[in-house]
Amino acid sequence: MRIIYRTDPDLEFLKYCNNDDLAILVDYLITDNNGSLRITQELTTEPQFIDCGGKYNQVWFLIASELQLYGANSFISFFRNGEGVLYQEILSDVCKRLKVTSQSTQDVLELEKALFLKIAGDSLKKMTDDEKRELADSLNINMSRLTVVGLRAALQAGIRMGGISAYQLALIIANNTAKILLGRGLSQAATVGLTRSLAIFSGPIGWLITGLLSIPMISGPAYRVTIPSVIQVAFMRLKYLEQTVE
Repeated sequence: MRIIYRTDPDLEFLKYCNNDDLAILVDYLITDNNGSLRITQELTTEPQFIDCGGKYNQVWFLIASELQLYGANSFISFFRNGEGVLYQEILSDVCKRLKVTSQSTQDVLELEKALFLKIAGDSLKKMTDDEKRELADSLNINMSRLTVVGLRAALQAGIRMGGISAYQLALIIANNTAKILLGRGLSQAATVGLTRSLAIFSGPIGWLITGLLSIPMISGPAYRVTIPSVIQVAFMRLKYLEQTVE
């Protein structure tokens, strides 16, 4: 079946993304947890994809359409209907599965930020008391009792006020997801300076992602594609916006 890209303004920015970042997304789409090609993927059978020689910017629309198709099959993983769904629907479905609290009127960017905050907030539960104390100190929070709720609220406030970069938080989450699922991180992760508070999240986020993808209701074939793919797309959008502002 020939892959057909459904025009989606929320994925058009992929044409401007770093090739290494696109390669991470491609691997999520075409390989399973053993590194073998997914039996449901069709991307590698496309002549244009084969001929691009790894220059994924040239075939960003094929990559987008493959994601759209997986999104269309979140509930019936092994059946294709020929046309995918828009990214916003895929994102909303992933957020619903991960129990992200959001408003239905939120746009894609705000929903992606809410997703990252949910992952970061849940990772607080994986932190030791020493890590929580260090995080509180780095955020200049005077907390006699290190509660997860209090730290989560402080983290959200820090991002809203610009003290913590949403892009850097996304980088940590996307980097740890890639390390866990693909055995390699993002190429720029080692060069981007992280605040002390964000660096503390690296270990707990890794444990959280591992745990999430082992839960039966979100570990099926389609969700093992859409969850990391959405994390990667959301990270790339924030990176693109960060670079555009500069």
